[in-house]
Amino acid sequence: METKAGDPGAFAHFDLSRVDSPAFVVDAAKLRANCQVLADIRDAASADGACIKVFAALKAFSMWSTAPIIGEYLDGVSTSGLWEARLASEFYDGEIATYSAAFKPDELEEVCRLSDHVIFNSPGQMRRAALILDQAAATGGDVSVGLRINPQVATGEVPRYDPSSPGSRLGFPLDQLTEEHMEGVEGIHFHNLCEQSFEPLARTWDRVFDAIEPWFGQLKWINMGGGHHITRADYEREELVEFLKDAAADTGAEIIIEPGEAVALDAGILVGTLLDTGFNEVPIGVADVSATCHMPDVIEAPYRPAMLNELTDDSIPIRLGGPSCLAGDVIGDYRLPVPAEPGARFAFLDQAHYSMVKTNTFNGVALPSIWLWDSETDALECVRRFEYEDFRNRLS
Repeated sequence: METKAGDPGAFAHFDLSRVDSPAFVVDAAKLRANCQVLADIRDAASADGACIKVFAALKAFSMWSTAPIIGEYLDGVSTSGLWEARLASEFYDGEIATYSAAFKPDELEEVCRLSDHVIFNSPGQMRRAALILDQAAATGGDVSVGLRINPQVATGEVPRYDPSSPGSRLGFPLDQLTEEHMEGVEGIHFHNLCEQSFEPLARTWDRVFDAIEPWFGQLKWINMGGGHHITRADYEREELVEFLKDAAADTGAEIIIEPGEAVALDAGILVGTLLDTGFNEVPIGVADVSATCHMPDVIEAPYRPAMLNELTDDSIPIRLGGPSCLAGDVIGDYRLPVPAEPGARFAFLDQAHYSMVKTNTFNGVALPSIWLWDSETDALECVRRFEYEDFRNRLS
């Protein structure tokens, strides 16, 4: 899987020695710029009276110290269950839309209390939750119930990241939807994109439109999910604006998109240090940055993250891997912009989204510290450092 981001932006001139290693560094200025693009799309699409909203998907980027930035531009957040809904209610402004592949019954009451939209993965789950939903309404709760559908339009490059891949558990299959299933449903949610441009969205909507058209008078909102790479320079933003306008006019519903990556695209780096070097058929380097602990998508996708200022000459690359015992903890082959020797600092680009939320402490590998930098003012703050106690206290 080839990364579709990797613009160094202001990080091209950032001194890596200013922070710990390993460390995530997020540029507040780039985050603001991304959110401004998303807000501009919303405002342009809403110019003729359409109701368009943009939520930030916390599953991709939930660095809550940046919540004031996101709240300044966007309309709310989408969450993936009780804990993210709690985080949203504590730190983020605007609406909260919560979807889970399966809600636990003992958590759903609080999810309903915290959320403006609660989205079920199947009509069966929604039916079993009827009593809790009735109680929420009776106690003054204003939660709007939605159903996630599976458009059955495969668009992804990697099947495990494509919710519409055959046999997917995510969303109710569109070809099974009946009038009975739509009873009490105020919103429809679909999501089957991953790092994609406008065309897959348009293709998916063509399929969804025909299937849900009978309920246009009933539906208050339609959530088109995330995976929209709107803040990437080559995204077809004018086409998206016209599309959102048309969708709102055709359906009479509020149209929501919930980008995750687009909020933090190219807004963060992961700084690491080379700890040791060797040779085993190829030059080898062991770093304090781990694929399995700090960038799991490198192994899961797999993909090769872009390196800040990597050389493009014909020199022999070094194979970088992490300090864990996993043989597959390999990040990739790189031509470092500095001599490949112990103590050398380097950084991987576009690591704010998904990498930060997926970190783990396998093998007791330390978590990267988290820094907030503003490339416009050069202000730099360590937001969080993780200590041994953080590792110890998550175990028994």
